[in-house]
Amino acid sequence: MVSITPKTSRATTGRRESRQKAERRGLRAETLACWLLRLKGYRILTRRFKTRQGEIDIVAQRGARLAFVEVKARQTPRAALEALTPRTQRRIENAARQWTSRAQPTADLTYCFDAILVCPWCWPCHVTNAFAPQAHW
Repeated sequence: MVSITPKTSRATTGRRESRQKAERRGLRAETLACWLLRLKGYRILTRRFKTRQGEIDIVAQRGARLAFVEVKARQTPRAALEALTPRTQRRIENAARQWTSRAQPTADLTYCFDAILVCPWCWPCHVTNAFAPQAHW
């Protein structure tokens, strides 16, 4: 009997495994970032909020401060910061608009866009106000 199932090439399998490994690394970095934020007094409202425009890794609140947090896991802090490109910033800002329209938080909150940089053998670095939104909030 002949098998009809398509064979996957080693390259396809390798890319899939690489993507899965990166996904697991990202999940670990986001979990570490959540713990850091909790230790700093933040309440985690949402993790991995997905929209068509993009994804927000973490939405956290401390007092009147609502932070949309992007987590970057890289080999160096500099590489992590450089990964916050203008395109990434627009994606996060658009997703944040979607989140606020759905969650309808109170009007007295200050919206901030933070980053948490996760690098091997370093403490995670919380960069408050990592970037300013393009449009007025």
